[in-house]
Amino acid sequence: MITLVCFALKEEAAPFHKIAARKPGIFTLIVGIGRQNAGNSIRDFLTANTPDLVLTCGFAGGLNPELQPGEVIFATDGSLNPNYQLPAKLLAAGAKPATFTCADRIATTVAEKQQLRRQTSADAVEMESAEIHTVCDARGITCATIRVISDAANEDLPLDFNTLSKPDKSLDFSKLAWAIARSPRKIGALLALQKRTSFAAQRLAAVLQAVICQ
Repeated sequence: MITLVCFALKEEAAPFHKIAARKPGIFTLIVGIGRQNAGNSIRDFLTANTPDLVLTCGFAGGLNPELQPGEVIFATDGSLNPNYQLPAKLLAAGAKPATFTCADRIATTVAEKQQLRRQTSADAVEMESAEIHTVCDARGITCATIRVISDAANEDLPLDFNTLSKPDKSLDFSKLAWAIARSPRKIGALLALQKRTSFAAQRLAAVLQAVICQ
């Protein structure tokens, strides 16, 4: 069985990539941030490859106040092959079923997250999975979303990362450096966020290892 595991960022993928690098039949793909980048990346991959299972993974912002950073959540679509036993394996690994909404921008404030929760009733927000599911559904490829909470519903991010992005949605480090220079008191909060996201990526890798690398 060939499994493709998609991540938006290298930082999300790094812990799992170390685990899966020598596992036959498992491919890791960095698709970039947002629907357009994700759609283009997976379409390019599928021109030469036909995976049996595609997983869209990475960070998600919490909308449900009960979800805490480091918790792994998942959603499967109706085409999931029962032979994979994916939901049972995810539950056994400690992941929780959840609902997702796919946004076009990073939800950086508590107010934004509360608004998304009211509008969609979703448990978490991310930016790539809807497009990946659409591409896979059109080709009859089983797809599932497995994400880890990077920031809780009651947590503001230290900076508005939407304003620090390049046109392709990747982080503009010169803008980040300027933002930090203007607000040096944000450094502590940024370091704390980095620590939490590193833990979240490790936690996601552990669940994925238990589910697809055994």
